[in-house]
Amino acid sequence: MKTKISIVTLFLLLAVLMSACSPAVAPTAVANQRSLMVSGTGKVSLQPDIAYIYVGVHTEKPTAAESVSENNSKTQKLIDSLKSTGVDAKDIQTMNFSIWQNTQYGTDGKSTGSNYAVDNTVYLTVRNLENLGALLDAAVSAGANNINSIQFDVADKSKAMSEARAEAVKTAKTQAAELAAAAGVSLGEIQSISYSDAGYSPILLGKGMGGGGDAMVPNASVPISTGQMEITVSVTVGFEIK
Repeated sequence: MKTKISIVTLFLLLAVLMSACSPAVAPTAVANQRSLMVSGTGKVSLQPDIAYIYVGVHTEKPTAAESVSENNSKTQKLIDSLKSTGVDAKDIQTMNFSIWQNTQYGTDGKSTGSNYAVDNTVYLTVRNLENLGALLDAAVSAGANNINSIQFDVADKSKAMSEARAEAVKTAKTQAAELAAAAGVSLGEIQSISYSDAGYSPILLGKGMGGGGDAMVPNASVPISTGQMEITVSVTVGFEIK
């Protein structure tokens, strides 16, 4: 009896092993789906409505105390002048205060002594560009002798970004339709979309006094040209080909 049970058990084990070793039936392969990939670009031009500027006072005197004293006086006068032209206190930020000793040299290359130089620079946010030229003129009159890196920008670019994205998708769809028609095929549903924000190009003016562009600030003591800036985005869209 035990012998028969053992033989039956052995056959069952062999059946299980054979079943486990048998190759699985592969599902029917799905044919590769045909697709068309196109790219579209959207661009929107904007008129700047805000500017960022570095304005500073540089002084040099025989002693550090004299140089700091004069610089403090001129810088305070500068800040008061900026506020009087409409710049809010929150838009005036000290970015640098430094002092160092300058060695003076004669024509023969030998040292003739030294003085002390002091720099105090503030970073301005100007929200009224129509007043920008007058502001710069007032800053110079108040003692500013270091004005640089004027950067024009747009405070709120969200609407322009949406317009640029919509234009990019529209361009991609137009290109896809033209390519499909030329190839004699029909487009199906959109299968994929990838988006890339190429950023925007603000205008930089080296010393802030002038520059190229179309929109001149009227009645400005210092000629200022805001020009334009451009936002660019791109999309890549994948279409099914029927």
